[in-house]
Amino acid sequence: MTTHARPAPASLSASVPAPARTGPPAGAQAVGRALDVLLCFHDNGPDPTASDLARRLGLSTSTAHRLARTLLAAGFLEQDARTARYRLGPAVTELGRISYHQRGLHLAAPELRDLAARTGTTAALALRSGAHAVIVAGETVVPKAGLRRPLRSTAPGKVLLAWPGDGEPSSPIGESALVRDRGHVLEDEDPCPGVRTLAVPVLDRSGSARFALAVRAAPAELSGARLGRLLPQVQACARALEVLLLPPGERRAPEA
Repeated sequence: MTTHARPAPASLSASVPAPARTGPPAGAQAVGRALDVLLCFHDNGPDPTASDLARRLGLSTSTAHRLARTLLAAGFLEQDARTARYRLGPAVTELGRISYHQRGLHLAAPELRDLAARTGTTAALALRSGAHAVIVAGETVVPKAGLRRPLRSTAPGKVLLAWPGDGEPSSPIGESALVRDRGHVLEDEDPCPGVRTLAVPVLDRSGSARFALAVRAAPAELSGARLGRLLPQVQACARALEVLLLPPGERRAPEA
């Protein structure tokens, strides 16, 4: 009996071309979309529905609903049983409190309260997050604005741009030099009409602004002789915050 040998099968790679990778893995895309859902809550606006999230993110309602349900199960979102609207959940609160203490911001709170009480202003501390200045201590959430403001349109943001860290974008050279020469930024209608903001840097040893310290009041309270008396108090508070918030090796040398 004659046996005929079967031809060796062609390799899978030769018969079926591998799909080209044109974007992030599916898992990474899902994580990115879930984070986008959480970032929809930055502006402290009305609690959104799944349809609201879908419209804002350019997703189908079913996809937005699925992402929201996943975040709900993990505790990052909560849902009102009556309205089906979502809000941030306890897991976000927990992580926020942990981060607040890890950064030592609980140590800054008494200094901010004392500065506000002595000057009759509202005091806040901001740090840089991408293209935004984020209020991290001392100020309540502003309705419809949240805690994030564009760097280039707010006094704390302009301070952070004028004293950038390594690799961080800065303001135009002339504008940055003017701010650094003055040592502060004074901005009207920040964050809303009828309010004036004075901001100064909280600097590290390299001369970068790790934070911006801002005080807010009516324009009449931050002008003329009143401003001249208040500015040294704000700058002294910024120096105290350098000691409280920065490790010893990253602090500026004490002033003579």
